[in-house]
This record gives sequence, structure tokens and C-alpha cells, in this order.
Amino acid sequence: MILISVVVLLIALLPAAMFLKNGREFLPACSDQERLSGAKSQRVSVLIPARNEAASIGSAIEAILANDHPHFEVLVLDDQSEDDTAKIVQSFVDRDPRVRLLKSTSLPEGWNGKQHACWQLANQSSSDWLLFLDADVRLSADAISRCLAEQTLRKAPLISGFPLQETGTIAEKMLIPLMYYVLLCYLPIDRMRASLGVGLAAGCGQLFFANRAVYMSMGGHSTIRGSRHDGIQLPRAFRRAGHATDIFDATDIARCRMYTTTLQVCNGLLKNATEGIANARLIMPFSVLLIGGSVLPVLLLVISIFAGASQIAVAILVVATVISFVPRLMACSRFGQSYVGAMLHPVGVACFVALQWVAILRKSLGMTTKWRGRN
Repeated sequence: MILISVVVLLIALLPAAMFLKNGREFLPACSDQERLSGAKSQRVSVLIPARNEAASIGSAIEAILANDHPHFEVLVLDDQSEDDTAKIVQSFVDRDPRVRLLKSTSLPEGWNGKQHACWQLANQSSSDWLLFLDADVRLSADAISRCLAEQTLRKAPLISGFPLQETGTIAEKMLIPLMYYVLLCYLPIDRMRASLGVGLAAGCGQLFFANRAVYMSMGGHSTIRGSRHDGIQLPRAFRRAGHATDIFDATDIARCRMYTTTLQVCNGLLKNATEGIANARLIMPFSVLLIGGSVLPVLLLVISIFAGASQIAVAILVVATVISFVPRLMACSRFGQSYVGAMLHPVGVACFVALQWVAILRKSLGMTTKWRGRN
């Protein structure tokens, strides 16, 4: 039991050490005054794909229009919505010349709806810089300028920000913050910046900022037309084309609530899992790392106590259990996440891993997860 306890301790130490290391690399969007001043002269196209977004699109546009950046336009593409999305956007068009409403063409064979919408938006934009936003993202007043400043700092033609994740249900509190856990505990950000390796690509589909000339030259979203996971696949496409990508902490310039029910959370994780961890190459190592580092310490500690294991084994497992919670608790403090979700971290990780395996099984059976009314 002592040997097993030591192994579990080592597995738990890895994500904790990586989180501490990456915490010095994953920084908020640049707020350097000189860079911000230089950014003010640049024009930005804010691009929002919208399908059945009547509940959120108005608030999204209002937040964008409140930005202090002097030169920007807002393009919203109504992707064949069945609600009042277009009507709401039109009300903004009627009173603010910076807002434009576009209508999507029919979805071509082999295209995912969001990628098709983003590609159409980019082609209709008129700026040198493109800010792709999901309709449920709310920007702060300085967000556009700081994205520009961050791009000049990183010098990557594609950067991606991770907004503050707002959560309500227990499922959201447990599972949504795992994006920070997986990102900062298992991606070496310094290596990502030093290399164009496709396997080191990372991003968040909620917020992408791109150089338009580079984006158009490499094909942008058209290169990932069939994907549901632009957060990973768009940075990979840029890297395959020989261009750098980068990430930053957008907690203080953007916020988002992706889902509002447990079913939405589960379906949201299932819909693109096979383009991330849930594939034949990654599922086993990540299952071992995630379960071994977050679930086994607590589980084995309970078993060892009731089974009368040696005091040394119990002591090691106590240390492993404490360490296993460290990254999640630090993420709560830094990224404004729920401490309730952090206390349920082992349960959340177990559910997350289970969903990855469910996604693989569903794919093997030819099953897909319907999203926004489409398969």
C-alpha cells in the first residue's frame, strides 16, 4: 500500500507543479499604457455568429458598443435562427451605424454551423483585426484595446482569451472550471510559445483575436469546416500553416455563462469531446493522469483508513489528497470560480472522464450530439 500511495502522490504532484509554473505564464490581457495607446489607432471587426441567441445577443451587443476603443464595427450573422435573434440585432442596426446584420446562406454539406458562420463574417469584415466572440460573451469597456495590446505583446497572428466562466448549477460549478485545470495542469505554456507544434495548440472558442491578412491567407475557419471544437482546431490550423498562436487570461475583460442546466453541460462536453481528449491516442493517458491525480488520492485515503493500512501509507495519502485540491483551489481564487465546485473536485473529474469515454462509445456507435438544432 505504501508503494501505491507514493505513486498516487507523484501523479498528484504533477498537475500541482504545472499549475504553479503556468500561473506565471498565463497572464491577463496586456494593460501597458504605451501598447494600449498604439492600439487605439487600429480598426477591429467584432464578429458574432448567432443561431437562436435571442436571450443573449442584445446584452452582448450592448457591452461591445460600450467599449472605449475608437474604431470598431460589430457584425452579427443570423445563422437561420428560429427566434427573434435577427429582430433584436436589427434594432441595434437602426440606431447605431457600427452594427451590421448579416444573413447566413444555407449550410453547405460537410460544414459545421459555427465555422460556416465565422467564415462568412470574416469575409464581410472591413478591418485588419478580427475579434470572434460567442453570443454569450460580455466584454468589459477596455476589452478590444487590450486584445490588440496583447497581440502586439505576443506577436502571434491568433490569440485566444479565456473569459470568466459564470456558473449556476452544481454541474456547472464542478465541470466548467475544469477547462482551467486541464489547460494549466497539463499544457506547458512556455513550450507552446517556443514551438509551432500542433500538439501544443490551445484556445477557447468563446474569444479569438486574429490578424485578418494571416487568417484569410491560411483559410481561417474554412480549414476546420467540419469541426465542432474551434477552441482546439483553429489554433491547430494556424500552426499547421506555420503561424504562432497564444493564449491569455481574459477573466477581467470578458465573462460568459455557457450553459444553464445539467443536461446542457453534459451535451456541451459531449458534442466536441472526440476532437479533444476523447480519442484513441489521448483517452488512456489522460484518464490515468486525471483519475490518478484527483480521484484516487481521496478514494484510497478512505479505503486505507477503514482497511487499517499503515500510518505511513495513510500519511502519504493525506498529503496526496491535499495536493490534489491545490490547483483547483488556486483556480477558484484567481479565476473567480466556485469553492463548492472545488470541494467536489474528485466527483467533477470522475464525471468529466466518464463523459470522455461516453463520447468515444457514442462515436463508435455512429451517434452524434444534436446542438443548436443540428447534428
